[in-house]
Amino acid sequence: MADKIRILVVDDHPMLREGVVAIVSSEPDMHVVGEASSGLEGIELFRQLGPDVTLMDLQMPGMDGVEAIERLRAEAPNARFLVLTTFAGDTQALRALRAGAAGYLLKSGLRRELIDAIRAVHSGCRAVAPAVAQEIALHAAEEPLSDREVAVLIEVANGRANKEIARALSITEDTVKSHLKSIYAKLGVDDRAHAVTVANRRGIISI
Repeated sequence: MADKIRILVVDDHPMLREGVVAIVSSEPDMHVVGEASSGLEGIELFRQLGPDVTLMDLQMPGMDGVEAIERLRAEAPNARFLVLTTFAGDTQALRALRAGAAGYLLKSGLRRELIDAIRAVHSGCRAVAPAVAQEIALHAAEEPLSDREVAVLIEVANGRANKEIARALSITEDTVKSHLKSIYAKLGVDDRAHAVTVANRRGIISI
């Protein structure tokens, strides 16, 4: 096993883990050393096993993949992570990459993409799904939404009117309207429904 890439799989969906393990185990230069079903469990197994590459899901109970990556990178700066997710939006991808992930793949990707990405990440390279890379490039020059604007948009997604949003966030209705105007401009939309749709697609909010 000494010459094989040692892999830890962290995902809360058993069938997904089984599929990934089956794909990886069929490669002569790879070996799955462990499986975890949550971010916290992934951290513990990483500490015990010291894998070469960790395949990390983003949305998991208790602790998401980004936080798990941040914690482990703080302990092991040279650790290598490849995110496997359903989220193609640029915002989620940038969060993961800034946290320390070296790769970002979609679960809908082909088997060959996964194998090639594992080898790339193991060798010190980056591996980002083309569709995701395109989204990142498309929005790279745009001004991101502020934390307050995201909070307003979450309230909008929950179906709240301006007066309710103002009350929930302890701001005035005029401030809510001002935030909405800024949100529309930044997202290139002209109404609440479109703003929520675009923000959800890009991973700015989750509905």
